[in-house]
Amino acid sequence: MENKTFSSIIGSGSAPYITSLANTYGVATDYTAISHPSLPNYIALTSGSDQGITDDGDPSSHPLDVPNIFSQLPGGASRSLEESMPSPCEQSNSGEYAARHNPEAYYTNVGSDCRNYDVPFGSAPDISARFTFVTPNLVDDMHDGTISDGDNFLKSYVPALMATPQYQAGTTVIFITWDENDGSSGNQVPCIVISPYTHGVKDSTPYSHYSLLRTTEELLGLPLLGNAATANSMVANFGL
Repeated sequence: MENKTFSSIIGSGSAPYITSLANTYGVATDYTAISHPSLPNYIALTSGSDQGITDDGDPSSHPLDVPNIFSQLPGGASRSLEESMPSPCEQSNSGEYAARHNPEAYYTNVGSDCRNYDVPFGSAPDISARFTFVTPNLVDDMHDGTISDGDNFLKSYVPALMATPQYQAGTTVIFITWDENDGSSGNQVPCIVISPYTHGVKDSTPYSHYSLLRTTEELLGLPLLGNAATANSMVANFGL
């Protein structure tokens, strides 16, 4: 999701579904993004570093040959689902699709995996890969749309995720977070944790996008990349 502060979402009358998820499952109440604008956060979240990026340039501006979670999970073990993307691994903005919100498209060392597994939304979410990165379009992620637009999107999409065989088997956790806040001091954003083992958790431990990468890599048994190695893990406090 995009560009909102914690306080503008959790408890907001415009986000009743998101607030219900936070209350029912778990929410990190001191979770911060890495920087501004969008792109450095997407790269940090998937590689353990912003890789020196300070802008929202498209993949041709920032070809990255660095270890990342997609290169750690090759051959279909990872997948990106991108709403409104016109074709797989699209490198340019198109309508409500923003290339800067599709981190896999920046990594040159994933080879044909980007064309094969960085794909537009299907009729139902395919989360059969070990790791799936999901990006709503610019309306549904709240960037161009309202908080209510994003809340309504998640009200439809999260139940579809929870209905998948992977979630029903008890082997999947769903994380919902925002890339950055609206520019307010501290860059605090919501991070919601949904799993069959997470019940009413409100955790005030300091976390960041590096924590989410660490948590994901720990759950998948992967080496910790970059700043993930020193970030706080979310595994124990959220029952994962």
